[in-house]
Amino acid sequence: MNFKIKLGNLFKTKSECIVVGIYKKSEKSKDVELTPPANRINEASSGQIHQILARGDIDGSIGSTLLLYDIRGLSAKRILLVGMGIQNETTVQDFRKAAVAAVKVLVDRNLASADMAILDDIGDQDRVIFAQQIAEATHQVTYRYWETKSGEKPAMQLAQIGVFINRKYKDAVQKGIDQGLAIANALTYTKTLANLPGNICTPSYLADRARELAKSHGLKVSVLDEKDMEKHKMGSLLSVSRGSVEPAKLIVMEYKGAEKNKRPVALIGKGLTFDAGGISIKPASAMDEMKYDMCGGASVFGALIAASEMKLPLNIVGIVPSSENLPDGAANKPGDIVTSMLGKTIEILNTDAEGRLILCDAITYAKRYKPEVVVDIATLTGACIIALGHHASGLFSNSDELANELLVAGEAVDDRAWRMPVWESYTKQLKSNFADLANIGGRGAGAVTAACFLQEFAKDFSWAHLDVAGTAWSSGSPKGATGRPVPMLVEFLIRRSRS
Repeated sequence: MNFKIKLGNLFKTKSECIVVGIYKKSEKSKDVELTPPANRINEASSGQIHQILARGDIDGSIGSTLLLYDIRGLSAKRILLVGMGIQNETTVQDFRKAAVAAVKVLVDRNLASADMAILDDIGDQDRVIFAQQIAEATHQVTYRYWETKSGEKPAMQLAQIGVFINRKYKDAVQKGIDQGLAIANALTYTKTLANLPGNICTPSYLADRARELAKSHGLKVSVLDEKDMEKHKMGSLLSVSRGSVEPAKLIVMEYKGAEKNKRPVALIGKGLTFDAGGISIKPASAMDEMKYDMCGGASVFGALIAASEMKLPLNIVGIVPSSENLPDGAANKPGDIVTSMLGKTIEILNTDAEGRLILCDAITYAKRYKPEVVVDIATLTGACIIALGHHASGLFSNSDELANELLVAGEAVDDRAWRMPVWESYTKQLKSNFADLANIGGRGAGAVTAACFLQEFAKDFSWAHLDVAGTAWSSGSPKGATGRPVPMLVEFLIRRSRS
């Protein structure tokens, strides 16, 4: 997709379609108000826009649309009115919904190009983030998965979007568009990786994709195989892969955008390329969706892609422990005890609580990089879905400062999280009579005790854990990866790069 900043005259622009916003006058009113670009078009058309709006076909509510043809005084073939909500109350989330609605109309009409004039009247809010939403919204509407379908991938008709803006906002808007495109590229990569089936996207496949990123994005990549993991005494991670013929991999990707002595941000993503639950096997219903158990790892790939394309002045290390979790004669059994890289012993009471077993060794491995902060991302527990549904990711942290950074970043880009506790009273639920820790803490507070388990291996860090089990993919007819929490992670990295 090509985006172009435009400073010209709306009336003289020969465009397939110009998108302008309108406001809802009040929550209860059906009256609408025009944004400055819409008002200029209305004046150029001798009040034609007001005449059309008087018919009541659109009320200005968020994402409402009305496509108009043959507007007097304009060179554009079409005008698309899009509702922006109540004036001075439009949030980033509202703006994103409006942009998505507009792009859907453009795609449905098979337009090859269009122009948007919806950024002028957003008050004093951050135009970088708002401009970013235009690029991300376009990606959201135009993304298509085609990797395992026959025939050529259908070409998307919509190829160019012009963004009209006041000259004084040009630099901010250009920066936002560039950031949005980098995030869109990251989301495309993340979604496609996650949507691939488990017979293609194996731990070895993920390792090969990382090696490709070393060439295309300048990352330093190293991959530990099972012999390497044995040398590092990663007994917890290795125990999960024993039930699969696919060998485990520990994938390490380093982005170096700052001075060598600058301590890195460590992102650790769960890379379970398929999770049948092991001996504690999952129900058959919707088990196909367990290919998404590597979405945490996929989001780390995406975050590093965006950081490298934005050339963020940060050092980042991405670590993806990757395995399958299948039932086999060699697989973990309930009651088995394994020894982690840290030396802690773990009693495996449920083999389906395997994500924490691979993450704990990856967290310990991260120590060698002396990270400034550590954030792990995992589709870790169904309990988090019970607690928060599919709206917010669960956030757990031993650092108020780090937790706040992630919460603020997520809120800014509409990729929100909700903080949950990691109190010592919950950690007591992990007590084992036979090992240092059990890998589950009983039925109550399952998402919390899973985070408390990981916290036991992160005591030397400012650490946060994102449980994205409810947000990383959608089920039902819109089944597919969402790409979350890539927007949050990238915004978090952008803000860190400024400090």
